[in-house]
Amino acid sequence: MPQIHVFDAYAKSETGRIMHFDVVTLEKDSDKARAHARDWLQSIGEENATLNQENCCYCHSEQSVPEEMLKAIEMRGYAIYKLEGCPK
Repeated sequence: MPQIHVFDAYAKSETGRIMHFDVVTLEKDSDKARAHARDWLQSIGEENATLNQENCCYCHSEQSVPEEMLKAIEMRGYAIYKLEGCPK
């Protein structure tokens, strides 16, 4: 099983709602993690949400990942783990 890297992210919607989520990737690359976060925000209709370098930082790496998360990474290049304030 591949090693995954987790980036802790916070975004602020245009209405002021704070969304807290993790970006999970196979690469330990902060720039790509931010790009994935922006891609996901756009996919949920939050393309104008504020997300900057300080709001998407490397958190940790793991040796194991749930099957559904690995499938998302294989399909899109990343997975999102929703924490707080994210749409269902």
